[in-house]
Amino acid sequence: MKFLKYIFTGIIFGIVMVKSEAMSWYRIQEMFRFQAFHMYGIIGTAVVCGVIAVFLIKKAGVKDLHGQPIKFQNKDKSWRKYIIGGTIFGLGWALTGACPGPIFVGIGYGYLGMVVVAIGALTGTYLYGVVKDKLPH
Repeated sequence: MKFLKYIFTGIIFGIVMVKSEAMSWYRIQEMFRFQAFHMYGIIGTAVVCGVIAVFLIKKAGVKDLHGQPIKFQNKDKSWRKYIIGGTIFGLGWALTGACPGPIFVGIGYGYLGMVVVAIGALTGTYLYGVVKDKLPH
């Protein structure tokens, strides 16, 4: 029962994604073709909300489920891996029309083609975990 709040949060996330058209393939294509501001507005709003949430978590000393304080680690300042990873992520996003959140929202919405995308995303994540130590970091 203590994980029920996460299920409800996921349901609300899915509803917001559908109603805001953030999981619409056409909206994503508009974004990558620089034809509309819609998706940039959604992403910008998410970034601002994330910054505010992190600030409030740090300021209030919020604790996790186990009672431990939430700690944020500083990011590595090298840019090469972020450019390469972001390019791979962006290509996958542009080709499939979905980033990780909308993949599962699409499955829940009944788009069975998203099951193939989810399998590909999970396989890619697994393969990265396998070869991570052999990659330059």
